Amino acid sequence: MSQELPRTWTVERSPLVHAVNAGGRLLGQRALGAFRAESLLDAARRKTALDDFGSPPFGEPLRRLLESMEAEARLNPMGRLATRYDLIHLLVNRLRMEEDRKRNPGIAEEEPRRPIFIAGLPRTGTTLLHSLLALDPASRVPLTWETMYPSPPPEAATYLTDRRICLVDGQMRWFHRMLKGFNRIHPVGARLPIECLVITSHAFLSYQFETTHRLPSYLEWLEGQDLRPAYEVHRRFLQHLQWRCPGERWVLKAPAHMFDFEALFSVYPDAQVVMTHRDPIQMTASNASLTATLRSAFSDEVDPFEVGPECSRRWAEAISRALRSRDRGCAPAERFLDLYYDDLVADPIGAVHTVYAHFDLPFPAGLEEKIREFHHRNPKDRFGTHRYSLEEFGMNREDEVRRFAAYRERFRL
Repeated sequence: MSQELPRTWTVERSPLVHAVNAGGRLLGQRALGAFRAESLLDAARRKTALDDFGSPPFGEPLRRLLESMEAEARLNPMGRLATRYDLIHLLVNRLRMEEDRKRNPGIAEEEPRRPIFIAGLPRTGTTLLHSLLALDPASRVPLTWETMYPSPPPEAATYLTDRRICLVDGQMRWFHRMLKGFNRIHPVGARLPIECLVITSHAFLSYQFETTHRLPSYLEWLEGQDLRPAYEVHRRFLQHLQWRCPGERWVLKAPAHMFDFEALFSVYPDAQVVMTHRDPIQMTASNASLTATLRSAFSDEVDPFEVGPECSRRWAEAISRALRSRDRGCAPAERFLDLYYDDLVADPIGAVHTVYAHFDLPFPAGLEEKIREFHHRNPKDRFGTHRYSLEEFGMNREDEVRRFAAYRERFRL
């Protein structure tokens, strides 16, 4: 008889997290605060003494998110407290950034030109490629600290010493208390490049939320939305970050960009996109493990047999939408570069040369040596091995082969 697989995903937590959850259960959910829009908006207003959240409007996205969060996320006490804090923080950022724009009209005059977006399925080398391209001094990448605390706009003179770096370092230590060993799955740090999902979450139209929380009704609604407002917020965010700390070009990354290339190009008509490719059968279980682990920071009821098929379906839909958009001509074909994970891992310097040649960018002296140093400092599995299997997430290879058949055939994966 085969061993029955667990139906609840568990992670190692610190004693402090256990204590907060135990105390929260004694107090009850009402004492921890409900997810009501006006309550969160008022909290942000009180914290900042400001009341203009800027544009575009976000009333319906926020309402949809909060309804799903309250009814479906299965939050534990720590999850409820942390999520409420995070949502208020997003609103606070909007208030402060809008005030910055009023006081400094030059922010709105900034033009993010010819940005490079890295897309592709999760676990296909998007993070690695982002890190490598970020080594070029001409590249401007959003770092974790400035994305979490964008106001006041960062300055070139203090970019490496800004006090917000220490603040975010402390928050990252707290994150690792909630999710011990998470670095085995995905690197995080105040000075590391971060995904665009954190930026688009300020529009409350973002796949960031369903990555960290169980939100089936919000996800269903989100998949039917035009994501242009999220990209409008994204552009305003980049204007903010580059105003006093510019680069020659932005290098940005998120697998979720594949959901709406039309929206991306409508806001960034001169954008350039690198799509990374890897056999998706190797991706699905790894992404399910990442998602289940993130959700377990906020919930004690994470069902891996639910997470696995959900992740697989979601990303099959993403790649399908991306390829349909390309086939319809959402942008000239030369704006896209297809890059294979195996080539990136086998020859990272050659892969970066390919990106620069395709987009007609000058390859800077010294970048090859920086790439070699990066790989010396960041060997594979330096934080330990990330182990996962299809079976522990209720999936099997045959179903995944069928789901991704057209994509695998098109790119010979």
